[in-house]
Amino acid sequence: MDKVALTAAGLYVIVLLRAGGTFAVGWLASAGARRSRFAERISSAKFRRAERAIQRWGAPVVAVSFLTVGFQTAANFLAGSMRMPLPRYLPALFVGGAGWALIYATVGLGAVEMLGRLFAERTVLGLAALAALLLVVCGVVVYRRRIAASAQPDAAAEES
Repeated sequence: MDKVALTAAGLYVIVLLRAGGTFAVGWLASAGARRSRFAERISSAKFRRAERAIQRWGAPVVAVSFLTVGFQTAANFLAGSMRMPLPRYLPALFVGGAGWALIYATVGLGAVEMLGRLFAERTVLGLAALAALLLVVCGVVVYRRRIAASAQPDAAAEES
């Protein structure tokens, strides 16, 4: 249990720094945009309404975003860029980050231990699983590139 607690504490520090940093980058980007040529767009009524909604209701979204893959960075950046007040953001960061750290510490450590045992006890099976995983990842990358390449001519035709 000590290993899980130590891992969770380390991951918690990491997620607080990373998500808090992303929030700060969003805050700074917003400050720069407010002084740029985009200031007129940012001060529109629709934008101000969206900003107020995120400031008021964004904390639950930030907290839940830690349970997703790929959305948490966007949620933290948007919370910063939309100027979510720190008294609303920080509790969401602390709660969501704690959930993220506990999930990754327990499930992540279990997966690493399982893979370690698999390689130690059945090396050939472990290598076969690793090769299969690499093939799947390569297949997904090739598939996405083909989809992106086939979509580019359509976009160029629409611009003409």
